[in-house]
Amino acid sequence: MRAIAGVSELETLVGAELGMSQWMAIEQQHIDAFADATGDHQWIHVDAERAAASGFGATVAHGLLTLSLIPQLSRKAYAITGISKTVNYGFNRVRFPARVSPGARIRDRAQLLSVVPSPAGVMVTIRHEIELEGSDKPACVAETLTLISPEQHA
Repeated sequence: MRAIAGVSELETLVGAELGMSQWMAIEQQHIDAFADATGDHQWIHVDAERAAASGFGATVAHGLLTLSLIPQLSRKAYAITGISKTVNYGFNRVRFPARVSPGARIRDRAQLLSVVPSPAGVMVTIRHEIELEGSDKPACVAETLTLISPEQHA
């Protein structure tokens, strides 16, 4: 994991890769729990028999499940010290080029795109490519926007 010493060091890393997480396996239990949490029980996600008989060959994780794992995965790729808080501000762009089936492994590769001053700190844009083991295509590509406030020293 890469340690980044505060906003001042972060600003020097624009354009650089911030880090890469370890692989994480996605199992049917993750998909089922996400379906329960969101109420999205479409058969392609939760009906293994029907999904196996379809052109997909197996159930498929919700794209939004993959997207929602970015914070967890990124915490294992890099850490920024010397900050008082981070706030998820949203996304610029999200795509799901490849499907994730049970048993697949994913990881996050994060690249810092920009650090822009704001009244509350800095607005940070990071490109997250959620790689899918054994695939030429990523499972997800997303640009996250995060408001980061540096620690205030008295």
